[in-house]
Amino acid sequence: MSDIIKLLPDHIANQIAAGEVIQRPASVIKELVENAIDAKANVIDVVVKQAGRTLIQVIDNGSGMSEIDARMAFERHATSKVQSADDLFALKTKGFRGEALASIAAIAHVQLNTKQENKELGTLIEIEGSKIINSEQIATKNGSSFSVKNLFYNVPARRNFLKSDAVEFGHIEEEFTRIALAHPELSFSLYHNDTLCYKLSNGNLRKRIVDLFGKNINDKLIQIEETTDIVKISGFVGKPEGAKKTRGEQYLFVNNRFFKDMYFNHAINSAYDNLILPKTFVPYFLFFEINPSSIDVNVHPTKTEIKFEEDKEIYAILKSTIKLGLGKFNISPSLDFDAETSFDLPYDMYKAPVNEPQILVNPNYNPFKSDNYVKSSNNFVKSGMSQGIKNAGFSSNKIEKSDWNNFYDIDKIDDKDPQQEIEMSFENNFTEFLIKGNFIITLAKSGLFFIHYRRALERITYNEIMQTFMFKPLLSQQLLFPVSINCNKKTQHLWNENIQTLERMGFMWNTIDDGLAILGTPAELEIENIEDTIQSISENLILETFDKSELAHTIALNVAKAISRKKNKLTKPFVNELIDKLFQTNEYQYTPSGKLIVETNSIEELTQKFK
Repeated sequence: MSDIIKLLPDHIANQIAAGEVIQRPASVIKELVENAIDAKANVIDVVVKQAGRTLIQVIDNGSGMSEIDARMAFERHATSKVQSADDLFALKTKGFRGEALASIAAIAHVQLNTKQENKELGTLIEIEGSKIINSEQIATKNGSSFSVKNLFYNVPARRNFLKSDAVEFGHIEEEFTRIALAHPELSFSLYHNDTLCYKLSNGNLRKRIVDLFGKNINDKLIQIEETTDIVKISGFVGKPEGAKKTRGEQYLFVNNRFFKDMYFNHAINSAYDNLILPKTFVPYFLFFEINPSSIDVNVHPTKTEIKFEEDKEIYAILKSTIKLGLGKFNISPSLDFDAETSFDLPYDMYKAPVNEPQILVNPNYNPFKSDNYVKSSNNFVKSGMSQGIKNAGFSSNKIEKSDWNNFYDIDKIDDKDPQQEIEMSFENNFTEFLIKGNFIITLAKSGLFFIHYRRALERITYNEIMQTFMFKPLLSQQLLFPVSINCNKKTQHLWNENIQTLERMGFMWNTIDDGLAILGTPAELEIENIEDTIQSISENLILETFDKSELAHTIALNVAKAISRKKNKLTKPFVNELIDKLFQTNEYQYTPSGKLIVETNSIEELTQKFK
């Protein structure tokens, strides 16, 4: 039998390696920017066109390379950072395996201009599909400039799997943000389609966070720091009032290398027990400094998964450090026996509306009548009390036990809120209904319907928005005074990137220095719900990886949720129309996000429950 095992050609091996290292344009930027940092650059510029499909350029003022090094850098496993196996356990640089440039050159057209400071001339290298097609000396500035064009030109299957420009640029911004956070001492800039998206000057970590995520985050940060023999932890965590319903600004770094770890994320969330609402998340920017020999960064090709030798100890230190930081700023609950507690409020009441106190007076009250009723704010106490006092203080008659019989009697009153509970007849198949809180209870021939009023309104509103959107733009209401929304550059870019869909949905805005100035919104959206709706849409734009076809659904869902919170007068015609519209839809049982709207209990089911 003939031999069947053969060595792969270099260009095929490089393409296989590229499939592990280069997943999308953002991966190229990550590798090139990290190489620039390792080259001791302090100014790094990133230029992108069409979300990296046609051009990715990274320019730095680092140490540069000699002509021989420039050629060797594109060879597989060629590196200046690892000399022996022991070096793998003492890594302090970003890249070290020598696969990045070889992988990039295998699937793109690459041009490198580089020059060392002590040399008069630099080097130009041009590579296509791992083959060097040109190499010469040129006049260029100090440092290196990598230009990557036509990414995945020879791997069409990989190119076809790329998402839209908005989605791919979102990944680029995320990689750029991670690196910029890890190195606030360096200056960075990011250009997309000749538009400056970020211009970050060097400074401290707090300044870098504010530059990336906007000024409104500054007052929501708490600085923490702890040094132990195992690990040094520093950075910022968010205050409880800054918690959001979606995961957003959550970053972990070890030795200035970004990583993901659900175990440590659980430690952080545990530190906020009883401080934030369930299913909400606080921002954090935390840095671990640890001995490189006690971690393994070579677990995953992208190096975002890291193994820790003493992870349980770090978990405990991290949780206690955050609790200590919250306690120092009087955010974490503590026992203080001297503190005045009469004004303490539960956390969920901080944002509750304040009702003006009212004085209730009974105009029929007469203290000189023996058969009167003494009225308090919540009940009526019979006048046996006053009769007993009279006998005790101003009469020589003997006090009988029967005089106090009615002292503690309290008349039952009707605690029904006339605006919350209404009984009236129904047309069609419904005979009557009862409204309690968010629920409508209706009587039908088959039994009882329990309808969640706000969810029903959400479903109806969503359907109407989508039906209108398919044929014409939604009606937009112009705001008398623009509403300013603080947001970062990434959010501004996403709104401008999706301007056609958002304007068709009724939103109009201008981009300002610190965010967006909202000029118009969908007609039924109330002023007090505008900011929350804009924030929800922005969070979805940042976190979701949807296509253009799904964007309208996401926006309509956010608008429908906001409109369902609108305070409507629950009159008979309104409720009748609401139920009629609900049961005319095919999806009346569930909201667009999958929550139950209608629960049915038949007579047979009720009979079984009472057996």
